[in-house]
Amino acid sequence: MNDAAPSQPEGNPLVKLAVDFGPLVVFFAVNTLTGGLAITRVLTATAAFMVATAIAMIVSRWKLGHISPMLWMSGALVLVFGGLTLWFHDETFIKMKPTIVYAMFAAILGFGLATGRPLLKMLLEAAYPGLTAEGWRKLTINWTIFFIGMAVLNEIVWRSTSWDFWVGFKLWGAVPLTILFAIANIPMLLKHGLNTDPKQAAAAIPPEG
Repeated sequence: MNDAAPSQPEGNPLVKLAVDFGPLVVFFAVNTLTGGLAITRVLTATAAFMVATAIAMIVSRWKLGHISPMLWMSGALVLVFGGLTLWFHDETFIKMKPTIVYAMFAAILGFGLATGRPLLKMLLEAAYPGLTAEGWRKLTINWTIFFIGMAVLNEIVWRSTSWDFWVGFKLWGAVPLTILFAIANIPMLLKHGLNTDPKQAAAAIPPEG
């Protein structure tokens, strides 16, 4: 008997792509097109990002039939940290926010490893059907190390470069690195029972900081 939980309907892949990456595109587009001081641009972009994320959740429920646990977590993070960004109006906090998010995820996943709780599985189980317990353990270790590395990298970039370079790094550095890291894990996942389309697995990534 197969005791695996049924996977959620995939729906239109273009809709899923828009739900997953649309809010990020909105953030960087608004930041680029808004005039004025850097802090004004990023605050406007943050507000737009919060609205776009809420819309993405509504569209996911409407078009895909569900809101994934990962999207729920992303929405919560955007609401909390976006709200703090608008409240503090502080450039340093904005630059440190990804470090905080990355470190938080590393700590949560590390806690799950230490206590034997597959926390990453709760977020990504629908995207990785068939993955064995050992596969989840290795994937969790890999993402924990990745998030620690990204936290350190963000600190180095924002402390040693200009505002515009840091914003560009968020789009052209952090996002591609996250996607490439997800792709790099696929061979290991296939060895540990993954039985889904590798492209779908590569698109399933934890929230970006």
